[in-house]
Amino acid sequence: MRCTNCGADCEVGTTVCPHCGQTLITAGNGPEPGEGATTRRVDVTKAGQVARWGTASLGVQRKIALHIRGYDQPLIVPLGECMHIGRTDLMTGEAPEIALDRYGATALGVSRRHAALLLQDDALKVVDLGSVNATFINGQKLIPHQPRILRDGDELRLGKMVIRIQFI
Repeated sequence: MRCTNCGADCEVGTTVCPHCGQTLITAGNGPEPGEGATTRRVDVTKAGQVARWGTASLGVQRKIALHIRGYDQPLIVPLGECMHIGRTDLMTGEAPEIALDRYGATALGVSRRHAALLLQDDALKVVDLGSVNATFINGQKLIPHQPRILRDGDELRLGKMVIRIQFI
């Protein structure tokens, strides 16, 4: 199967593109998944819930604002190629590039190296690094070590910490 969003080849029976995170389904009344099958974009994720298709374009500044639930001021992050997000290791003092300690990360179940933000193919992606309490985008649990595209307005959840992503 071929993803209609990014054009990547996907395994037969895959419901989500492993390259861009696009939901895949086979076209109705067509061939079974496999040779000659096509996919189409789905705009409804669950009954009554409309998917949020924000822009994936970062803009020139390559900065994001992390709006952490319960805090008024966003955390502004200038992006690098790979930035770990999590909390400080109290035993070694090692901290990720995006440390969330001052936002109650430990109490909210954020791991020391919970996830990573990656700049790849002119898009911002997030990958769960095998965290104990998981990473979610818009309520969908991420498969560990599988990058997913982040879009402006997405809700990222690390454990119980909820963060709205805003491209600046």
